[in-house]
Amino acid sequence: MTETADAGLADAVTERDVPTRLSWESRSRRVVTIYVPLICFLIILLFPFYWMGITAFKPDAELLDYKHNNPFFIQHVTLANIRKLLFETEYPRWLMTTMGVAVGATVLSLFSSVLAAYAIQRLRFRGSTTVGLLIYLAYLVPPSILFIPLATMVFQLGLFDSPFALVLTYPTFLIPFCTWLLIGYFKSIPYELEECALIDGATRLQILRRITLPLAVPGLISAGIFAFTLSWNEFIYALAFIQSSENKTVPVAILTELVTGDVYQWGALMAGSLLGSLPVAIFYSFFVEYYVSSLTGAVKE
Repeated sequence: MTETADAGLADAVTERDVPTRLSWESRSRRVVTIYVPLICFLIILLFPFYWMGITAFKPDAELLDYKHNNPFFIQHVTLANIRKLLFETEYPRWLMTTMGVAVGATVLSLFSSVLAAYAIQRLRFRGSTTVGLLIYLAYLVPPSILFIPLATMVFQLGLFDSPFALVLTYPTFLIPFCTWLLIGYFKSIPYELEECALIDGATRLQILRRITLPLAVPGLISAGIFAFTLSWNEFIYALAFIQSSENKTVPVAILTELVTGDVYQWGALMAGSLLGSLPVAIFYSFFVEYYVSSLTGAVKE
């Protein structure tokens, strides 16, 4: 009797430990497959911003002497690099020029992309699918190839060394992708809504303005974020078409104006990069949900 009772007690303890063991294995598997890769991804993604931040607030003595100073930490915080960037250079003007170019190119690209995407998706003309594919393939053409013929056009129009040259050339690579994105989003909007409006006597422009665009706000925001980000960070066209210091954009100016010969002003360079990345990061933080939802709607089609 005693041996049977002991065996039964052992079996009960074993059965009671099984859920605990399975739960521990499940948590361990979850840590290994989800949290560890996620932490590694965040470290790789955020390390450049961390490096820009600590370099922007380090004095030159710490930046140039890594034998006696830890490169990953700040011992003495200074605002000299920020002060030099804002008050001893034309960085505020570069920032305003970049903002104006990015906003102008984004508005122009969105306007053109909405009309093109709506025509391809809703008017249903012969070859519309092929036209949509060709427009997207145009996005795959490298800007390093396009800027050579565009430079000739910019010179002929008298726009060289003018921010308007960038506003007019940036849509060449913004419109194709924005059009493809909006085509996918317009597909997710029921066509029956427009048919009812057509029966009631509405025109295509009225339908676009009063029905389609209000329903496509997430797609418009996503395309706007994409266009604004590429316009803000673009380098090749800004380097080729802008020569004077006061008309340069931030990506070009911090590289050409803060480097004298072989001397790199690392503190000011990192401060300019950090301040230049903040507007885009703030812009993304407000509209990230719309951005993800619109990309999902475009891809599933």
